[in-house]
Amino acid sequence: MKSGFLDKVIERLDRLDSKSVQAQFLRLAQERGLLETIFQSLQEGVLVVDGAGKLSYANKAAEDMLGFAIESAVDKPVSRFLREIDWQGVMKFDSAEWSKLISREIEITYPRHRFLNFYVVPLSSPGKIGGGAVVILRDITSDREQEASILESERMNAVKLLAAGVAHEIGNPLNALNIHLQLLDREIKKLSKEEGDRFRELVDVARNEVSRLDQIITQFLRALRPAKPKLVLSQVEPILKETLTLLRQEIRNRNIEIKVDCPESLPGVRIDPNQIKQVFFNIIRNAFQAMPDGGKLGIALHSSSQYLAISFRDTGVGIAPEDFGRIFKAYHTTKEEGSGLGLMIVQRIIQDHGGQIELVSKPNEGTRFTILLPLAERRVGLLTRGKEDMAGERQKKRESGRHRTIKGEEASS
Repeated sequence: MKSGFLDKVIERLDRLDSKSVQAQFLRLAQERGLLETIFQSLQEGVLVVDGAGKLSYANKAAEDMLGFAIESAVDKPVSRFLREIDWQGVMKFDSAEWSKLISREIEITYPRHRFLNFYVVPLSSPGKIGGGAVVILRDITSDREQEASILESERMNAVKLLAAGVAHEIGNPLNALNIHLQLLDREIKKLSKEEGDRFRELVDVARNEVSRLDQIITQFLRALRPAKPKLVLSQVEPILKETLTLLRQEIRNRNIEIKVDCPESLPGVRIDPNQIKQVFFNIIRNAFQAMPDGGKLGIALHSSSQYLAISFRDTGVGIAPEDFGRIFKAYHTTKEEGSGLGLMIVQRIIQDHGGQIELVSKPNEGTRFTILLPLAERRVGLLTRGKEDMAGERQKKRESGRHRTIKGEEASS
């Protein structure tokens, strides 16, 4: 609306005939409708506050940001919706004080947690009742999150550089220790059986600890410098079997019973076999650590038209609700012997393969991890198939599936 237009109309009211008045008010209505459309389309929130600090107008963006409806909020104190400001004091500002209140950031929790930037502009001469102000609100939550993400990324890069250097420096003496333990083992063979057995036990303890440290360093380096997967068409069952063979001794020592449920034939998937073996290794060891007093681990493989699914279900302690959202974060662990990197590496590898991870857990009842890998050739299902056909197919799968219980020495069979 042009400046002074309304004043000119009021001045000439006594000289306008009815048709002219109608035309001028029609123009006013059109101007108001245009402004209303513009205000409602803005992403910034617009509030109009009168001289008494009461709300007289708000656009849709402001309603969404502050969680109210203008119909029920008109003539209500604006302090109900923006409690962080002393509106009575603001309405009494002089021109010097108005110039100070240019922009400010606030944090609100209703209707949802977010950060807002706002500035206040006086509508007329401040300090007079009947004046008022316009408040412009802008949601800067995404800006804050992006800034935090950049800071976190910079911090992680610094930590990665430091950790990679430390891992390298630790790796060299570990290699030297391993070599000298091998030399010591050769010398022990020259001793008598009684003395040799005593010293060999000590050497085995030292060698196991060196191996454990080496494994921790390897986990660090894989987390810091993830390699791109080299995808080849593969079958998953042989990779799972190799992983269980590697863990055969630990399965026996921890008194873990493993049951594998696998159909006779599974479709192929394009994967990096070494990386998927690492995924299986990390998930299975994570299940072992959740069952310190022994337990059962069920592994089930099946396929759909889109994915090959591998489920790992343990009878361990489960995941506490407060830890559920953090288990894939770096260095987060609830276990005394955990590094907090295993599941982060699992998530990264599966994401690089275009797959998904499903997680179900109940405290003191156990946890189920399900890895979904996209099939090399995805099948298109027919939506018109009847319920009887689907039921028959499920029955065939149950009959063709084989169940294996692996415990101790049987883990490599």
